[in-house]
Amino acid sequence: MADHLVINGDLFDFWFEYRRVIPRDAFPALAALSDMRSRGVRLTVTGGNHDRWGGDFWVRELGADFHAGPVELDLAGRRAFLAHGDGLAESRLLSRVMHRITRHPVTTGAFRLIHPDVGFWLADRLSGVLAEQTKTPAALAQAAALQETFARDLMTRRPDLELVVLGHTHHAVIREVAPGRWYVNSGAWMEGYSYALVGLDGPVLRRFEPSF
Repeated sequence: MADHLVINGDLFDFWFEYRRVIPRDAFPALAALSDMRSRGVRLTVTGGNHDRWGGDFWVRELGADFHAGPVELDLAGRRAFLAHGDGLAESRLLSRVMHRITRHPVTTGAFRLIHPDVGFWLADRLSGVLAEQTKTPAALAQAAALQETFARDLMTRRPDLELVVLGHTHHAVIREVAPGRWYVNSGAWMEGYSYALVGLDGPVLRRFEPSF
């Protein structure tokens, strides 16, 4: 069994942590993560464009490391830059604008004043509308190419980095940029159960085979 699980953003279609309220739909996934933690598996979670608005729930209730933005850590003894990827290499104006708006403290503070039932309903409606415009195959392919360029440029500037791990584009890829140095995108779990395994020999792509 792996000793460290990294969830690189967008675990949930929407997550917003109020002081006393979290989304009830998240309970099954959170219960499974709690079980993993009880068995000694380290848990690192980054925020994605759907679920960046976390708070101390992750630390207090799950013992997880939560990072709303990019983070650097060691994975299997390799220095890694980890980020969901939204906002790092966006080709569309709408995506860049939404990235700024949804992360602004004023926006977050205003949303916190909305009743959770209304807030979650509003997020569900907006998520569907925005996905139609930003998640087309052409848009994702363009974003994937820009992400790989970002990763290569970052590793050129940072020779200490051995892994750059991104998500967001739903394009699974492992690219050895230089000997012993990789760009990794595990793809989308909801589109084929793909994931990346980082071991002593480097990263590999795998697919989970569900029994149901």
